[in-house]
Amino acid sequence: MRSGIFTQGTRTARWTAAGAAMVMAGLLAGCGTNGGSGSDGGTITAYVYGDDAVKVQQAAVTKFNKTSKVKVKLVSVPGTDYVNKLRSAMGSPSAPDVFFNWGGGSIKPYVDAKQLVDLTSTVNSTPELKDGFLPSIMTAGGLDGKIYGVPMRGMQPVMLFYNKSLFAENKIEAPKTWEDLQNAITTFKAKGITPFALGGADKWPELMWMEYLLDRIGGPEVFQKIQNGDTSGWGDPAVLKAAQTVKELVDQGAFGKNFNSVDYGNGGAPTLLNKGKAAMHLMGSWEYSTQLGKAPEFAKKDLGWTAFPTVAGGVGDAADVVGNPTNYWSINARTKHKDAAIAFLKTMASQDYAKALVDNGDIPTTSNAASMLSTSPNPQFANDQYSLVQKAPSFTLSWDQALESQYATPLLTEISKLFAGKSTPEQFVAAMKAVK
Repeated sequence: MRSGIFTQGTRTARWTAAGAAMVMAGLLAGCGTNGGSGSDGGTITAYVYGDDAVKVQQAAVTKFNKTSKVKVKLVSVPGTDYVNKLRSAMGSPSAPDVFFNWGGGSIKPYVDAKQLVDLTSTVNSTPELKDGFLPSIMTAGGLDGKIYGVPMRGMQPVMLFYNKSLFAENKIEAPKTWEDLQNAITTFKAKGITPFALGGADKWPELMWMEYLLDRIGGPEVFQKIQNGDTSGWGDPAVLKAAQTVKELVDQGAFGKNFNSVDYGNGGAPTLLNKGKAAMHLMGSWEYSTQLGKAPEFAKKDLGWTAFPTVAGGVGDAADVVGNPTNYWSINARTKHKDAAIAFLKTMASQDYAKALVDNGDIPTTSNAASMLSTSPNPQFANDQYSLVQKAPSFTLSWDQALESQYATPLLTEISKLFAGKSTPEQFVAAMKAVK
């Protein structure tokens, strides 16, 4: 799942900006749950995405409330209702003081409406926050160089998963370069094995290819320009080159012939990998837990993982990653208990909280997490994933979450058309440049 940690391996909690058009009802008159500064010091309401991971946040709230005069009330909102309930609440007098989000485009409407506390100076002047998290993670959750959220769940980089048995049988190594990848495609196609599983029916898995290709070819600055609102960035030569590379892969048969009818949510693409019908799968790190749930023996013995390969001639750093950096807590600018809210957010950097995430099967984004990963359900995977993100100069947020819905919705449509051969790379670029 793409909401930040999610060991159950589904992705329903992934909030695309495409599914979350946020029409602000104007600035809040005040947070409805902050009133009452009586003997109990008042109450902070915190909205959180309701799933199995909530127990980690609930434990943190319970611990905080033991020593704080201002108490935190955690409101767990069912996943399918979260986006709409948050949107409605933020436009009403009963808005939460603190709320769970995905950073990027998911908070831009609130930032534009001046509804969030700018945490930049607070983070920079608070050692446990400034030094407590991986820099790429903290940066990824902000907008326009400012920090509006503190990391509160685990990391989810996109990784290249592969079937180790198929690679061993064909005497090839996991691809590190584009040449390696091309060799793997040729080898597996000759054996009647689809090189890459791809859930094209869901559209968003296709986006991961463009995200990494653009990063490797043009560097993260190209998409950063687009994310900052300059749609002329779609006209960068690196975007066209990335789209052309996608077309080449499709024409080569890298994804097979039927990928447009294969889904991810119902297990179609993961099954191709664990049944040996596909050799590789570009997917978020939740793929491990997905495979552990669907094919535990395969996950434990035959599931391999590596970084996305380098692309010859590209200017992007080979250590860059894309995906979901994590989830964040943001603070409502109208809260009556700003100091207490910040104090609560500081606890996210604590060793106890990071340990609780690890015990839940997640990879914390804290700077000290590496020392705790030996107790993870799969220490090797946990350490490899942490190392990948720790060393990343840039962690680009998934495009459909980084962009507002007016851009993300057509993006998913156009990426699907490109993969399906219903538009050319040039038409993809023109279509995205035209979106306003």
